[in-house]
Amino acid sequence: MNIFRSVTNIFSNPLKNICGNNKLITQTNTQFSVIPCRTKYVDWRMLRDVKRRRVVKEYAQERLHLNVLHYNTLLPKDLRVSAKETVAALPTDSCITKLHKRCILTSRPRGRFRKFRMSRIIWRHLADYNQISGVERAMW
Repeated sequence: MNIFRSVTNIFSNPLKNICGNNKLITQTNTQFSVIPCRTKYVDWRMLRDVKRRRVVKEYAQERLHLNVLHYNTLLPKDLRVSAKETVAALPTDSCITKLHKRCILTSRPRGRFRKFRMSRIIWRHLADYNQISGVERAMW
């Protein structure tokens, strides 16, 4: 009877089977393997950075045009001042210098490989266990 319940649970709620308990179950050659499936951000710093990136993307064009008007010395002074005031009125998180590149797995802000977008520690660990494509230990 328990087997029947487990089989009916599998077919009755397919979404739970796909991403239930933050795990993704895949079938490969009649064997089941469990792959971790991230559904949340690592910590509050990464969440804050993601929110800032959304704001920067939203206001990037407007901020760029206003800064061009502000720094153009050929324009009248009152137009430049009004452009500066408008830039100052934009959200502070819309400035691109507030962004900080972080590791996508641990949210570590320092020691990050640009190509892989992960910290040197995580990169080394994954490279040691041959989990990064195209990376090989140097041997001479």
